[in-house]
Amino acid sequence: MLLPLLLLGLLCSVLQAKEVSVTDKVTGFIGKEVILPCTFTSTDPSVRVTQIMWMHGSTSLAVFSPHLGIHLSDPSRFQLVEPSQSSATLKISPVRYTDEGEYVCEVTTFPGGNVKATTTMVVKAIPQNSAEANSGVVAGDQEQAVATCKSANGRPPSRITWHSSIPGNVSNSMINNTDGTYTVVSQYLITPTWLADGMPITCIVNDESSDYSIPLKLSVQYSPVVTIEGFDDNWHLHRNGVYLTCNGKGNPPPTSYIWKTVDGSPLPASVRAKDNMLYVDEVDERVNRSFVCEVTNALGSRASRQDVLVRATPNTVGAGTTGGIIGGIIAAIVGIAVAATVIMICRQQRRNETAKDEEDFDGPPAYKPPPPSVKLQSEQPSGKEALLQNPPTQHEVTYTEEMTPPKLRESFQPPQHLALDDDYLEQENPIYNEFNPHESESLTDDQGFVMSPAVYV
Repeated sequence: MLLPLLLLGLLCSVLQAKEVSVTDKVTGFIGKEVILPCTFTSTDPSVRVTQIMWMHGSTSLAVFSPHLGIHLSDPSRFQLVEPSQSSATLKISPVRYTDEGEYVCEVTTFPGGNVKATTTMVVKAIPQNSAEANSGVVAGDQEQAVATCKSANGRPPSRITWHSSIPGNVSNSMINNTDGTYTVVSQYLITPTWLADGMPITCIVNDESSDYSIPLKLSVQYSPVVTIEGFDDNWHLHRNGVYLTCNGKGNPPPTSYIWKTVDGSPLPASVRAKDNMLYVDEVDERVNRSFVCEVTNALGSRASRQDVLVRATPNTVGAGTTGGIIGGIIAAIVGIAVAATVIMICRQQRRNETAKDEEDFDGPPAYKPPPPSVKLQSEQPSGKEALLQNPPTQHEVTYTEEMTPPKLRESFQPPQHLALDDDYLEQENPIYNEFNPHESESLTDDQGFVMSPAVYV
């Protein structure tokens, strides 16, 4: 009998609890306002609401009674928004970190008694994030903090990480503020050198809901780093327009450049110094020495030395190598051109042989060109013996009209026609090309007869 009564009582309490509606979880931000709604519904028209009360722990914050009105424990922070017999919404402003916890909305009814519901409030604070590269860091052999990142007045505390190409250590600290917020400070430590100056580094702040990145550039102060450029190991006598450039890097920037010689002697008369440049109008024996460039900034001075060797004649070693490379390129181009020419000639010869075979198959051509007039330089052997001997050596000879025999004058043709006839004969009888002298060499002083092309058939 006892068990059924307990189950009935539990069921009644569950049904009653469903009559009060609240938000299960709300988030309040420190310094802002937050709203906690509470509504009462009932299907029994005989039930009357006599009181609605909000409590935090054991403390009553706000009470509404249809007959007695509103009562607030702290009117400067707690208010009821438009209370009625069916609702009493609590507004808290400004929110404090002590407001975090459980809130109970309890409704008193007649004749049903009390029903209530609980809501949980989480208090947070948005942090203020900042980062900076530490000033006053001087290059040295001791570890120093080169960058600082801060996430202030956040709740819960933020997490800070670093991203950098420079290896280093991280130092973190956290401060518990009186308002319930936290301030996290992180420092990045390295042994600073001049190479770290201007290098990028990023602070990454994670405040539980998002990542916030702050890019920085490190600043490391250092004395000047000096280098000299311009000497190509080819300064020879009487060379003009050469110069040396003094490159000085420093933080703070360099303020002066001084050129001098290693032995302390004055600069040669042919040398002119202007800021970080050393000009040499004409190289002579006096330039054959060591030059020093001294650079100064607020932290001190540093110098670099350049030894100059003056040559009597230009250094052609590099030029020879360059010439060999250029010659190789030209040779490759010529080789390609020759190969292309040979291929074209072979193709042309194949076309000519194909055309000749077709002509031999079809019979001799109906047209026979007139024989050119040719004057040989010496007596030609006849028959097979003539084909085995080399053609006579050709010599360039200048002819006049008086030197030309009568028969040659009558049969002489304009050079253009001769060229056309020769081209045709060369295609018809390739051996004719071996014995046909050049136009300018077809006549000799001691022979005046005409040789017919029929001799070569």
